[in-house]
Amino acid sequence: MVKLLDEHERTMAFAEVALGQIRSLRQTAVPRNYEIWYVYATGYNAPLNKIINETLARNGKLSEADLEQIYETYLSHIKTSDRIDKVGARVIGEIDDVVTLISDALSMSASYNASLSGASEKLASAKNRDQLKPIIEQLVKSTHEMRETNKALENRLALSKTEISNLQHSLEAIRAESLTDPLTGLGNRKYFDRSIEMAVQTAIANDEPLSLLMFDIDHFKSFNDSYGHLTGDQVLRLVGMSLKQTIKGQDITARYGGEEFAVVLPNTGLRQALTVADHIRRAVMAKELKKKSTGEILGRVTISVGVSLLKPGDDTDSLIERADACLYAAKRAGRNRVVCEVDPEYTAEIGTRVA
Repeated sequence: MVKLLDEHERTMAFAEVALGQIRSLRQTAVPRNYEIWYVYATGYNAPLNKIINETLARNGKLSEADLEQIYETYLSHIKTSDRIDKVGARVIGEIDDVVTLISDALSMSASYNASLSGASEKLASAKNRDQLKPIIEQLVKSTHEMRETNKALENRLALSKTEISNLQHSLEAIRAESLTDPLTGLGNRKYFDRSIEMAVQTAIANDEPLSLLMFDIDHFKSFNDSYGHLTGDQVLRLVGMSLKQTIKGQDITARYGGEEFAVVLPNTGLRQALTVADHIRRAVMAKELKKKSTGEILGRVTISVGVSLLKPGDDTDSLIERADACLYAAKRAGRNRVVCEVDPEYTAEIGTRVA
């Protein structure tokens, strides 16, 4: 009882520290933030504490992007690993049960074979009906037991097949979840990194064009500052929805980080990529943003887009770097526009960076 009370007091102390940090830094008291600060209070995750302390020392606060990055980097993958371990343990347990059952069935089969051999010898030496009867009765009994064992094994194997299939689907669902941004439903940064690497390798191997769109929500910080993070999340979901409705087929969409998104367009040249980019820009701008709590119309969301095309000698990093430079050129040129690497705005951006 004393131990339970000690544990209660200890965990309550962690909870108070977590809430105190949320209160002092004026953060939203959502489960994600509470979990970050609770783990921080326990001190069990040293890398998490280190990055939080460094960020606070540098900026004096943790932005929404900081919190999201910390959670994704130091907490969410741990949950995924735990879930994979649990499903894996269930698969191993199921296999162990089946192996035990098969072992028992093999023992029964060996016993049945011995029984058949013994009966064969007895039948050969039987002289009359009275001697045959117990031998036949024993054979019938052994055969019935063997049939029941086989039937049980067959049923158990069918159940195990179904269970293992379900567990396999669970692993696939966990894997998909680990590669999905929970807020927008698009691929996350891990998904993007894997996908673009494969897409670039395929394009180089097949000598096919490949384009990359990097885009950023214009004035996103002002949405958060003016209307709160919940409205900021609504903006991100709106953009995610626009992407889902616009991008189809083999094209790859992902939330790159914060308010930045990426689209990989395999087998797509620059001119076609510019058309897709402007189509996305118009699709986002066409939607009105409404505050859910009041119904107030907050205006329209716009995005700036940078477009790059895979060139000979390129790798993933250089392709992303040029698209990113085009994105910043679009920002500098007034936002709500598409800029590619053959546009004068891009040349001016590169000249500014070199200077």
